[in-house]
Amino acid sequence: MTKYDNIIAIDPDVDKSGVALLKPATRQLEVTSLSFPQLLDYLKYVKKEHDKTGETVIVLVEAGWLNKSNWHLRDGDTKRIAGAKGNSTGRNHEVGRKIIECAAHYGIDVREQIPLRKCWKGKDGKITANELASFTGLTGKTNQEGRDAALIAWVYADLPIKIKPINQ
Repeated sequence: MTKYDNIIAIDPDVDKSGVALLKPATRQLEVTSLSFPQLLDYLKYVKKEHDKTGETVIVLVEAGWLNKSNWHLRDGDTKRIAGAKGNSTGRNHEVGRKIIECAAHYGIDVREQIPLRKCWKGKDGKITANELASFTGLTGKTNQEGRDAALIAWVYADLPIKIKPINQ
């Protein structure tokens, strides 16, 4: 795997996407949530700044559409609920595809990232703030999309995870 000075991971969402910036050499990790227009402004800024400094950057976008199955149905879901879930999932996927398209247009190295296995203590196997903090040192309030983005960046950088996820 090519080493990058900066890894930006994005968990796309219709309202606000989780965005994590990781500098693997120092393990500096910043996490935020950005609307689509804010995210595009951020990517333009990143490209401009890294062109000045010569630092390398890669953008990883969680690509749920790469999963073999995208069913989010539960027993008892009505057709209306199933349709709403499908619509929501499709909208999130399209946001991810547009982020990839825009980043590539800006000349940024961007890749689709298959979602990581959900094997943590949070709801639906998602990583909790405490779990993420235990190996990244990240403190402060984070939302699920931000934590997911941080985990993608951390795993891509092949940095150690000091705790063992459940179901392993």
